[in-house]
Amino acid sequence: MVIGASLKSERTSHEAVLRLKRKGHEVIAIGLREGEIDGIKIQKGKPAIDNVHTVTLYLNAKRQEEMLDYILGLHPQRIIFNPGAENPELEKQASLQGIETVEACTLTMLAIGLY
Repeated sequence: MVIGASLKSERTSHEAVLRLKRKGHEVIAIGLREGEIDGIKIQKGKPAIDNVHTVTLYLNAKRQEEMLDYILGLHPQRIIFNPGAENPELEKQASLQGIETVEACTLTMLAIGLY
């Protein structure tokens, strides 16, 4: 799941959706505006989604505040905090729930096979 997905092709979150899809991952995109990236619908809000393995964040800590309970409620196995999305409070709460937290770039992780 990509939270902070953008319709703007120059945004890193847009590229992350594309590369995750190319690598064969099932991609759920959540953004501020509805739209589509290469056939993947960008959803707004907090849709009910089950079996989320990884949440990759492209929202800064301030914008994450309203999503905090939603993100933790997804019970992902891992949360990736991309550059600019670092959030010590969410990392702490996630770790207490047994969720792995990683401060890294999703695109780099995909490129070197660590995703």
